[in-house]
Amino acid sequence: MDTNKKDIKNKNTHKKPPIKTDKKNDKNTVKIKKEKDSNVISLNRKFDSKNLIYTPKLRNTFIVILIIFILLLGRLGYLQFVDGAYLTEMAYQQQAINQILSPKRGNIYDATGQALAISSQVDTITINPTRIVGDTDEETKTLKETVAKGLSDIFALDYNETLEKVNSSSQVETIIKKVEQEKVDELETWMDENDISVGINIDEDTKRYYPYGDLASSVIGFCGSDNQGLSGIESKWDSVLTGTPGKIVSSQDSSQKEIPNAEETYISAENGSDITLTIDVKIQSTIEKYLEQAVEKYECEDGGNVIVMNPQTGDILGMACYPDYDLNTPYTPNSTLAQTYDSLSTEEKSEALYKMWSNKSVAESYEPGSTFKIITASVALEEGITTTDKAGDFYCSGSQIVEDREIKCWRWYDPHESQTLRRALCNSCNPAFIQLAQRIGASTLYKYYQAFGLFETTDSGLYGEQTSIFHDLDDVGPVELATYAFGQRFQVTPLQMITAVSCVANDGVLMKPNIIKSITNTDTGAVTETQPTEVRQVLSKETASKVKSMMESVVLEGTGKNVQVSGYSIGGKSGTSEPTEANKDDGYVSSFVAISPIEDTQVVILLTLYDPQNKQYGYQGGSVAAPVVSQMLSEILPYLGVPSDTTEEDNSAENLITVPDVRNKTLTEAKKVLTDAGFDCNIVSSGDENATLVADQNPKPGAKLAANSIIMLYGEGDTVATSVSVPDLSNMNLSQAKNALKAKNLNISVTGSGIVTTQDYAAGELVQEGTIISVNLKPTLTDAH
Repeated sequence: MDTNKKDIKNKNTHKKPPIKTDKKNDKNTVKIKKEKDSNVISLNRKFDSKNLIYTPKLRNTFIVILIIFILLLGRLGYLQFVDGAYLTEMAYQQQAINQILSPKRGNIYDATGQALAISSQVDTITINPTRIVGDTDEETKTLKETVAKGLSDIFALDYNETLEKVNSSSQVETIIKKVEQEKVDELETWMDENDISVGINIDEDTKRYYPYGDLASSVIGFCGSDNQGLSGIESKWDSVLTGTPGKIVSSQDSSQKEIPNAEETYISAENGSDITLTIDVKIQSTIEKYLEQAVEKYECEDGGNVIVMNPQTGDILGMACYPDYDLNTPYTPNSTLAQTYDSLSTEEKSEALYKMWSNKSVAESYEPGSTFKIITASVALEEGITTTDKAGDFYCSGSQIVEDREIKCWRWYDPHESQTLRRALCNSCNPAFIQLAQRIGASTLYKYYQAFGLFETTDSGLYGEQTSIFHDLDDVGPVELATYAFGQRFQVTPLQMITAVSCVANDGVLMKPNIIKSITNTDTGAVTETQPTEVRQVLSKETASKVKSMMESVVLEGTGKNVQVSGYSIGGKSGTSEPTEANKDDGYVSSFVAISPIEDTQVVILLTLYDPQNKQYGYQGGSVAAPVVSQMLSEILPYLGVPSDTTEEDNSAENLITVPDVRNKTLTEAKKVLTDAGFDCNIVSSGDENATLVADQNPKPGAKLAANSIIMLYGEGDTVATSVSVPDLSNMNLSQAKNALKAKNLNISVTGSGIVTTQDYAAGELVQEGTIISVNLKPTLTDAH
């Protein structure tokens, strides 16, 4: 064999050793002789070398590395995109120290600027548990126990509960709120003595205080220990009064210690806004005084409430409930509740407190009774179904049969018999109003109920306002229609009721009730005034004037005589609703609604007394509620500067109007001339008003009369004047005298002020309609001034 040839299986450059033939090997087996050279490899053993890369192992290793890389990448993505926000927040919490700056809660004032709710300065003690640390774990444990012991001793707290807070992992724990300065001074002294300067915070805070105690308690409401409103205006307007907290943000290191000279972020607190109510403290005090007297005098089992409103703006001038409670100690039962409070269960105590806080004027509904006849009469007049003084329009036999059911008049024993609408309202006759409602129909009544806002809350800004309870129109049958006519078997809130009556008093224009006069931004001083909101025109001015005239008749001649105030024109309506057979324990509800003055009405007042028990006085609204409203008005009207009836105003020479000569004009032309001049016209003629000429008039041309005096016009062929009997005007005030004469189409000429002492035509004397009756008035000691 040629030794110069290379061995193709041996990559070593050494030459092959010579091959010897083993004679004993017949099969010519070739063996490579093992030499001392380690590079020589035997051809008959497995190939194994660490100097070469093994492909299967390399692939497996790469796969494992790839899987690990993918898992790491997935975990990184999860932390970044799924847990990123959470981890960022956790890191911020570990690195940042937040000190909350509490905003000052806004004050509440009455319409004249008297403070009703203010915030006094106190302090809140908080701790940062993670900053209460020592150099070692043992020192930290001792320090935390020392702090817990000191705080619990100073503020009379439970040691174990305090220690639990000190050991908390929270950033901030509240130890105690509303701390007075004396205790704060004691804490600061203790901290100095124990060389503790971090971890315990004394934060400025406020405590709500109500200077007038129980005044307007159901309206104002109160705050909890965290200064959050829980009832009344405090709750309803909490977001406006509260403001926005601020904070100071600084940094801490991994040992939870504040980093010196670290950048500090200061976010100032935005203080709450001040709120000024439409309520007037003077009026509020007046109505609360007389309401309390009434509830106690008449032994009203379920208390009472009263609302005073300006019908021209919708402003609520006063709103009160009795029994009331002290706003500074709202969880202490008032004197009425205290009588039974201890005997109640825990659940019953909570319910009793909520009822004590409730504002019955808006949060509870009631059956208004005969005060609602004002609404029924208004609808009938607006729809032209009847007139105020149509003789024999209604008949009362003592009761009215409706679907085999007898509904009695309150005076069933002495029926009213034939009546006009005015007389029916004065008499508060249920049968007459049942007859009226039957003419109107349920669908028309519901249309006006909607227009008066009786199917929805008034959106007054008061807390806890509820709405009414009526049958669906489809469910109103003859009996329901009959009872609705005189205000029973449905429910409205007192605020809804006075709002509807105020619409009548405001010449038929419905105004949205309002309790907020203005809001003041305490940081900028900017003031936002609340403007009166006109909802809609429900009645014509003419209809409203007729209804107010009938309401005045109720006071002068009907069931409302007890509400009279000398020197002022007042209209009103009494109400007495009886409980249903199924709820006899609810008792009667006695009420009275009044307006004053009749012209340019500035005050509407509604008093409601629930379940009067004193049998000496009964439960009729005219005898129980009306005298109380009279007491209230006798102080409210002079306070508001409402002028009493005097000659200096309507009857002064410069205010009198000369009667024009309209004879020989057509009745239509004459009526327009007189109306434009400010007079009212009554036409006596059987002919066409557009073609018939005026043959005579009374008073005669040239007479001087006050506005709204009556001019009688007689058409050709109808010159026979009607004679009427002059009423006895003695001891009447001007408003009463005017009303008595106007009811008989007579006019008045006045000298003096006060009450009537003399009249030029004697009582009972027959005179022609339109005649001017001259009276002399003199003041009396009973006049309200």
